[in-house]
Amino acid sequence: MKRMCWLSKSGENGEKILHLQTAPNEPWRPYTAFRQFAVPDYNIPGGSKGWATYQKLLKAGWTLVPSARANEFSTLDASIEI
Repeated sequence: MKRMCWLSKSGENGEKILHLQTAPNEPWRPYTAFRQFAVPDYNIPGGSKGWATYQKLLKAGWTLVPSARANEFSTLDASIEI
């Protein structure tokens, strides 16, 4: 099952970006690490990083995991940037 989650980017003040997980127990990785899935972000000041990709993948059947539950779906701490 392919999953998406909004997680804080390392070293930033709580700004969340879209992270993806393509297989169970894999670590969460930023959407930009998946060229085959990522689409260009909208050019909106202050817009969410990954929103356009989120919309595309949601339509494709990906599952959104609440941020508070991200660790349940990964072998690594979801706050670690890989």
